[in-house]
Amino acid sequence: MERLKHMGLKRSFVLLAVLCLLAALLLAAGVYAVCSCIAGGYPRGGIAIAPDGTITELEQPSAEQERILRLLGGIQIASIAVLPVAGLGLAGVLFYQLKLKGPISALQMGTERIRAHDLDFTIPEVSGDELGQVCAAFETMRAELLRSNQELWRQAEERKRLNAAFAHDLRNPITVLKGTVKLLRRGAGDEQALDRLEVYTRRIEQYVEAMSGVQRLEQLPVEPRPVSLSQLGNELKETAGLLAPALSLSCRFPEEGWVNLDHGLFLTVAENLIANAARFACSRMELSLKTDNGFLVLTAADDGPGLPQELIQNGPKPFGKRDGDAAHFGMGLYTCKLLCQKHGGDLRLQNGPGAVVLASVKFQGQT
Repeated sequence: MERLKHMGLKRSFVLLAVLCLLAALLLAAGVYAVCSCIAGGYPRGGIAIAPDGTITELEQPSAEQERILRLLGGIQIASIAVLPVAGLGLAGVLFYQLKLKGPISALQMGTERIRAHDLDFTIPEVSGDELGQVCAAFETMRAELLRSNQELWRQAEERKRLNAAFAHDLRNPITVLKGTVKLLRRGAGDEQALDRLEVYTRRIEQYVEAMSGVQRLEQLPVEPRPVSLSQLGNELKETAGLLAPALSLSCRFPEEGWVNLDHGLFLTVAENLIANAARFACSRMELSLKTDNGFLVLTAADDGPGLPQELIQNGPKPFGKRDGDAAHFGMGLYTCKLLCQKHGGDLRLQNGPGAVVLASVKFQGQT
């Protein structure tokens, strides 16, 4: 039965038809033999001619015996005609029950649930034949739809948070600008009011540029290509030397191997992490690079004051400033998170002696 489950539809139908037809013919032969055996016990009438030419009249069957003989003959004819057809019908029923019913039910269930916008289910592996392959393809489609819907939902939620944070952080500059404009209209403005107007106008411009930058990042395509791990290590070391020349740098990079990933996106993430660590480090920065179950993980650690507990628990948010720093909008870690998720990875935050940030991106192959 297990072998039949993984057999192709055409082959399995032919096998079932042959087996059922053979069983029907054997049953018909058995019925014919039994009826002949029973009929042999009844007189048939007629004459018997002996070898010497003597003719003997045989016993004639009674009316009841003739009726039984006719019935036995009808059973023999009916068994020969009906049982092979019944065998083919049984083959069709068995073929449906064994090969068609399960896959069709699974596909109907999946179709109904997708029509009801419910993707939280799985199509079981029903067989290894053509319909089983259709079910497997249907399950792949369902999983891809679920992943796409989750990604769209995540992007929509991120966009909501981004817009909310943008609107919240714009309130103060707009309030200050309104007050300054009122002072200028009354003629009570001075050089300080003009300076304040210029500062907050530039700040709003920076907010808008930050928002535009995030939207551009979301639209960037991921274009993997083979990259040497030693090349990545050298580029990270060179970038750290440029962004943090005064810090003591410790690096742990693989010297051999290749990975397929988007080189530009990964370097953008690395530059943001290095710049963030350099801003808060006291005297030392550590960088490490490793592969882990299909992910390339970059770790940036510093000996600074560490990350706020709220940031570790909730993750980076757009325009999330640290310690009231108005010069930075807190977009560095948020940008890294977006790029890592776009590349199939994620961003993790934790505290060691200082801040530790781990950025992972998924690569398609390794040599």
